[in-house]
Amino acid sequence: MLPTQENPSKLFYSIGEVAAMFDVNTSLIRFWEKEFDIIKPKKNKKGNRLFTKKDVDNFFVIYHLVKERGYTLEGTKKKLKENKEDTLNNIEVVKTLRTLRTFLEDIYLKLD
Repeated sequence: MLPTQENPSKLFYSIGEVAAMFDVNTSLIRFWEKEFDIIKPKKNKKGNRLFTKKDVDNFFVIYHLVKERGYTLEGTKKKLKENKEDTLNNIEVVKTLRTLRTFLEDIYLKLD
């Protein structure tokens, strides 16, 4: 399952919006927030989490490593700590390839 794209003009995302992007429960988003120190949401006066685009990008990295590549949480933490730059570069390649695939699938469907 591919995470859906976030709205680039939006500054903050609610926990429900982030969970919907990755088709996961909000409890998993809260759990990953506690497990990974790269996730740092703001909180409003009510205590609701407000995630930035950077947080969403970090969730994408975690999602990719855990859900798609099969890393354990400890393996994901180690990968991010030891080789974060290469991991982020690989994630950008994956995002670009997914965008290209979607584009090509749309063209294919229009040709039918």
